[in-house]
Parts: sequence; structure tokens; C-alpha cells
Amino acid sequence: MLPGVIAERLCAKGHDVAAVVADPTLIALPDDQILATATTTGRALLTVNIKDFVPLDARYRAAGQAHAGLILVSTKTYPQDRTYLTAITSALAALLDLLDPVQPGQVIFLSRP
Repeated sequence: MLPGVIAERLCAKGHDVAAVVADPTLIALPDDQILATATTTGRALLTVNIKDFVPLDARYRAAGQAHAGLILVSTKTYPQDRTYLTAITSALAALLDLLDPVQPGQVIFLSRP
């Protein structure tokens, strides 16, 4: 649901990120399989699809499992206007600059820096 340019900009800043939209093997997968793939590869998943991924997180917890982390983007915090991409990229860069930005099983809402 997020454009690949966000990942491109973060990679240019030295962060190891990948975009689902840039990977043909992922783009058509259902949400649960995207989260499972992210978990297998040890990558936290960034999404604006809160209504689908929060229940997936609950399923992981109920099964005693931990995904690699979820970073949720609220459209109230980040309205889809002309500053959307830059604002999300900046906030993610600030988060990724932290020593341990997202822990396995953790769910965080991306906040504005």
C-alpha cells in the first residue's frame, strides 16, 4: 500500500529496507503470507493497512508466535497530501537510526519526529 520510493529513499540513506511493491513474488500475496515472509526474513513490516494487520498480530500472539515487528502508519497522523512521502520517509529514517528500532512481536504506530 506504500510506494517503493520510500524504500528507495531509505536505502539511499544506508538503511536495509525492501518494498513489497518492488518484489513480484510478494505483490500478489495475501496479507498473512506477506507477514509470514517478513517474519521469515527477519524484517519488520510497515503498513497503512491497520484493519487487516492488527488481527494478524493477534493471531500470532494467540499461537504464541512472534512476527518480526509491525510498524503501523495512521492516515490521521500522516494524511495523504503532498508531504506524505517525505513525512513517512523522515519518520522511518529517525526510527531506523535507533539502536533497536523494532523488536520481534512489537507493534508500533509510526509517530512524527
